[in-house]
Amino acid sequence: MTPRATDGVKVLTWHVHGSYLWYLSHVDVEWYLPVRDGQPEGYGGRGGSFAWPDNVHEVPADEVRNGQYDLVLTQSLKNWEVDRHDILSADQLHDLPRIHLEHDPPKVWPNEALHPVQDPETLLVHVTPFNALMWDGGSTPTTVIDHGVVVPEGLTWSGELDRGITVVNNLGRRGRRLGPDVFRLIAEQVPLDLAGMNSDEFEQGIGDIGLAELHRRLGAYRFFLNPIRYTSLGLAVCEAMALGLPILGLATTEMSIAVENGVSGYVETDPARLVEHAQRLLRDPSEAAVLSEGARKRAQERFGIDRFARDWKATLTAWGGRSAAGSPAAVRGDA
Repeated sequence: MTPRATDGVKVLTWHVHGSYLWYLSHVDVEWYLPVRDGQPEGYGGRGGSFAWPDNVHEVPADEVRNGQYDLVLTQSLKNWEVDRHDILSADQLHDLPRIHLEHDPPKVWPNEALHPVQDPETLLVHVTPFNALMWDGGSTPTTVIDHGVVVPEGLTWSGELDRGITVVNNLGRRGRRLGPDVFRLIAEQVPLDLAGMNSDEFEQGIGDIGLAELHRRLGAYRFFLNPIRYTSLGLAVCEAMALGLPILGLATTEMSIAVENGVSGYVETDPARLVEHAQRLLRDPSEAAVLSEGARKRAQERFGIDRFARDWKATLTAWGGRSAAGSPAAVRGDA
C-alpha cells in the first residue's frame, strides 16, 4: 500500500480484528497500536499478512502513558474494561475522548441487551444498522458506520469452478451460531470448499489463506456461501460481493438486506432452499453471471472504501476535537 498523507490526528487502538483494522488504516489519521512481547490478545501490532501503510505505528504498551494522542478507540469489552486501564495514565484515561467500536450484535436476548459500555461521554459505533437495532445503547450516544472493503484492481469473477466457497475462521470451534451444521448439510449436496483458520478440520477445508491470495482465488468460484446464523455481517461476505461472487446465505441479521434475492444472490431461512439455489447456479452459469454483476454493483454502492474512510475520518475528527467532558453530539440508539 502506498503511503498516504494524514492530518496528524493520533488515534490509539488495539489489534482486535485484523481485517477490520487494515481497512481502518485507509482512514487518513495516524494509528498507534500497543504491542507486548509474545503478542497476547490485542497486542499484535502490525502483525498478520497485511500490507500495513506508514500511518500505522507500534508503541510498546508500557510506553503508551508517555505518548500524546487525540482519541482512544476501544474495540472489545476487554479493551474497555481492562486494557485501557492497564496502559493509559490517569490523565489520559480521564481526558482523552473515547470511542468504542462494537463489532457484533448481542449474544443474549436482544430485548434486554443493554450495551456494557454505559458512558454518556463515549461514542458507541456499530458496524451495521442491525447491530445498532439489537443493542440498547442506554446512556451512551451511538452511531453506525457501515463496512468498507477494497479488493485488488483487475480481479474479475469468472465462476469457472463448478463449486462454491465459504470463508469462516474456526467454523468447527465457535458453536451453532456460526452454522457448522448448515455448512455440513449443504456440503453434503453441493461441492463446497472452506477457507479459514482450522478449516482443515473439515473434509472441504483448503486452509488459512492470506488475504491477497484469497482475493486472487475467489473469483473462480461459482458462488459464495455464508452459513452463519447470527453474527455481524462478515467482511468476507462484503469482499466476495466486491469481487462479483453471487452470495448465498441465511436471511438473518444484516444479511437479510445486504443481499437482494435474484439480484446479488439469495438469502433464505430454509437451508434446503439454499441447496436448490446452489445446485441451479452450478447448472446455469448464465444466472450466476447476472447475479455476479448485481453483487459487484451492490458492493460498490454500499461497501466502498472511500465512503468508509470518509465516515470514519469525520467521526474521529469530530469526536476527537472535543474534551472528555464535552457534550455528546451523536444520535442515541435506544429504539
